[in-house]
Amino acid sequence: MEELGQPASYLVLAAGAPVYASDGERLGEVEHVLCDPDIDIFDGIVIDRSVLPGGHRFVDARRIEEIYERGVVLSVDSAAAQALPEPSENPASMEVTGEEMVEREWDDELEGKLRRAWDVISGRRE
Repeated sequence: MEELGQPASYLVLAAGAPVYASDGERLGEVEHVLCDPDIDIFDGIVIDRSVLPGGHRFVDARRIEEIYERGVVLSVDSAAAQALPEPSENPASMEVTGEEMVEREWDDELEGKLRRAWDVISGRRE
């Protein structure tokens, strides 16, 4: 893993910054930072995993271990990162395996974040 510099805020995170799994594998680059700095809300990032279309993945803020001056390290390893969701205009709600309402609320929240990520990628929103 290259030198990423000092810990930093999502406010200074730039497109093109490398993204690493917790085991050190480089996963791709930051494509978009999903946030509302006016109210200090950070939803997560969209990473580009390849130079080919369809390589975008959404990383929820809860899956980010640390943001540095020149990169990001996730809290998941490279194997778990393979399951990161793609941004989508109409994301399917994740299957809820438990009865806890918290899980359902999280699914709804993630669905909204995936939809916002799609809007940014498709140019509908900056």
